[in-house]
Amino acid sequence: MKKYIVERNLPGAGELTPEELQTIAQTSCDVIGQMGQPYVWIQSYVAVDKIYCVHIAESEAMVRQHARLGKFPINRIMEVKAVIDPATSNRLS
Repeated sequence: MKKYIVERNLPGAGELTPEELQTIAQTSCDVIGQMGQPYVWIQSYVAVDKIYCVHIAESEAMVRQHARLGKFPINRIMEVKAVIDPATSNRLS
């Protein structure tokens, strides 16, 4: 399976209440349960006017299906090609 970052334009996202965020999260989980195929929502980052979601799926088409069933906007889907962090800077001896 591949890892994807999904960019969703959502004006006012940063002002969503905890209850609204809970509803969005529950909808996402419900949709994943309905899909009947391997699919993992890792987490989402809420910014001022966007939400960035990290998903693991077989294909971009599966990510689009999740969005369609949950009625979530998708503005961009990007496959993650590599992950780096501070440990990446350590040279192998």
